Amino acid sequence: MNTAITEQAVSEKEFLFPNLENLFCDINIHEYQNVMYKAQESVVSFLEEAHKPFSGVSPKELRKQFENIDLNDPTQSYEEVFEEVRTLYTQHAIAFHHPKYVAHLNCPVVIPAIAAEMLISSINSSLDTWDQSAGGTLMEQKLIEWTCKEIGFERSSDGIFTSGGSQSNLMGMLLARDYYSIKYFNHNIKKNGLPENAHRFRVFVSEAAHFSIQKSASILGLGEQAVVKIKTDRSFRMNSILLEDAIQKEIENGNIPIAVVATAGTTDFGNIDPLTNIARIAKRYSLWFHVDAAYGCALLLTEKYRHLIQGIEHADSVTVDYHKSFFQPVSSSGFLVKDRNYFNLITHYADYLNPKDHDENEIPNQVNKSIQTTRRFDALKLWFTLRIIGKEGLGNYIERIIYTANEAATLLENDPHFELLNRSDLSALVFRYSADPFKTFDLSRINTFIKSQLYRHGNALVAGTKVNGQFYLKFTILNPLTTIEDIQSILTTIKQYGNEYIEVN
Repeated sequence: MNTAITEQAVSEKEFLFPNLENLFCDINIHEYQNVMYKAQESVVSFLEEAHKPFSGVSPKELRKQFENIDLNDPTQSYEEVFEEVRTLYTQHAIAFHHPKYVAHLNCPVVIPAIAAEMLISSINSSLDTWDQSAGGTLMEQKLIEWTCKEIGFERSSDGIFTSGGSQSNLMGMLLARDYYSIKYFNHNIKKNGLPENAHRFRVFVSEAAHFSIQKSASILGLGEQAVVKIKTDRSFRMNSILLEDAIQKEIENGNIPIAVVATAGTTDFGNIDPLTNIARIAKRYSLWFHVDAAYGCALLLTEKYRHLIQGIEHADSVTVDYHKSFFQPVSSSGFLVKDRNYFNLITHYADYLNPKDHDENEIPNQVNKSIQTTRRFDALKLWFTLRIIGKEGLGNYIERIIYTANEAATLLENDPHFELLNRSDLSALVFRYSADPFKTFDLSRINTFIKSQLYRHGNALVAGTKVNGQFYLKFTILNPLTTIEDIQSILTTIKQYGNEYIEVN
């Protein structure tokens, strides 16, 4: 027999009848169950072995283990790949659920949302059009309606799930730019590009606002020079008097104020700008009013602290991050507007996806409101969470977190080894270890050393930031499991490393 012909026949057979055992479908149900069980075992091992927030591995140490990985040479079994992932990732993954993780805005996640993740990934709906999601579209719309109601918006409001706060803030700035241009200059940016005077557009933010506002201005062609930073008061909240002064100054200089962004929960300090005052100023000068509540949206869940974001209902648009304050897995965020007609500014129709006659036939296509096309059904996680835990249950988590943060602030204020910059409306505390007052030490160096030691040993993780050029440590408490005893233990460790630095130097 001709060997070449035989090999060709085998090759053609493999092409026509490939190995299909790895496809998610009804003929592979047993394989799916088996592999999901192994994945579950891997997660359980992670929980059982995560005795501290971080392993302490350095980038250099871990990178060495990747050198001999050939992605063109598959492993022979799931057992092998799970073990490989354990070595390269799982055993070193940051444990956000650990009570001594108090670094960044990463929350522990709730089990109902994890259950939803299995459905989301397996069924793999795409939330851009009705014919790719069906009931998923209506569930997302129902959750948006619920969030808008909690904010205090009227029935004319609407929104969309997004990948995160940065995307939501970008959408806020995009609508602000396009709305102002078409309303006051009769210029359609979507069709005709930026107007000649776009370089004079100005957006006002607190100096403590999230960096994504500057990034958005750059992406939108306005340049970072379009962002005017307003100094904060002693509590690191936007000074509304200085805001109005800045608006008038820009007008006098021939520039065009188009929007103001208030922050409901700053990343560093967890404090909330005076929303009602800012809303009043925005209305006076006909500015788009956007509220970045990526962090502070947690207050929507609790009646006890809801008053802290009074004024958010006056916003034209709002950013919320469910994966920060609603205990959802990444990603799960939202962008809300008080008037659904604002979305017309970014709607595009494609005959192969969302033809205009769908609107006439009342077929809901979420892509009409999004700058994404393909989009995960992340809303299902929040649906599961609200149906199992409920708003009140989540609110109890938030109240506990805020209570712990207040207790932690009291500890810092009463300990002579520390300087607390400010109390928080939410749960972020900026502070630093303070050296022996009778010796002269560079406090930034000491606190940088402390942070590096914490990450090197991994027993507790805190964040760091700079205020007026000086380095500070930061607690971001987002875990209801974190107790004041955990905080006390972390502070003891910080003092230990601080004392070590002083003794050596």
